Amino acid sequence: MTRENIKTPDGGTLELYTTGAELASAGSGVVVVQASMVTAADYTRFAQKLSASLGRPVHTFNRRGRGESSPQPEDYTLDVDIRDLDAVMRHTSSTDVFGHSFGGAVALHAARTLPVERLAVYDPAVSVNHSVKADWIAEYERATAAGDDDRALAVLVRGLETGGALSSRMPLSMLTLANKLIAGTPIGKQQRELMKTGVREIKAIIAADMPAEPFLALPLETLIIVGEKSPAYFGIACGQIHDVLSGSSYTILPGSGHDGVNRAPDKLITELSEFFAG
Repeated sequence: MTRENIKTPDGGTLELYTTGAELASAGSGVVVVQASMVTAADYTRFAQKLSASLGRPVHTFNRRGRGESSPQPEDYTLDVDIRDLDAVMRHTSSTDVFGHSFGGAVALHAARTLPVERLAVYDPAVSVNHSVKADWIAEYERATAAGDDDRALAVLVRGLETGGALSSRMPLSMLTLANKLIAGTPIGKQQRELMKTGVREIKAIIAADMPAEPFLALPLETLIIVGEKSPAYFGIACGQIHDVLSGSSYTILPGSGHDGVNRAPDKLITELSEFFAG
């Protein structure tokens, strides 16, 4: 794996990792757009397996607010990540894109205007016809205003429903206590560091809500994957996009939840490598 910092047109910096750089002669790479509350490092296993299976480079990068990339601006909108994705695609000469969760929402909106040839998304957190509501944000903001980061994080985790059925049903008091207990661990520290950016990104998704019809501008070759055990709201938006996009493929990945990408099961890698191989 190689690492470099690249500059964006607005003077920002993005930390870029390339797995399988030695395979560049086999064709352009696949750019991976990450979810909220995670970093590029959380996609190492996925990138390694996909690159090996596809025989092409896989590029992961830290979106703003992570690693050595520039901070996320206070007036953040999805356009920031769309422009950054454009910069990464240009730098790596890549036309294939894969997006996970929030990264899937960025990829879906971006592919309407950027030169994406093949687009695949897994559990994209895109809002179509108000499919993403996030009524919990007000409670989150009350907790952060009171300086109670443990409770704020609990509200966020339960609201997103991506931590599995157990955390979604767990009483807020118990989830808050669990956050206190893991505060000093690597995952606990990362969650706190990315909590503010995560909520800002949810707000941006809601602000970018639209009907399904504008997604007709997506590439003809679009693969939509939803985890069988993922929260239901991912499938609602995906179904509406698939209905209007006649050339898209829609797949439910058996036995996988929202973290299916980070776990990188063979069945997911096989499906993606076959898709990106054309």
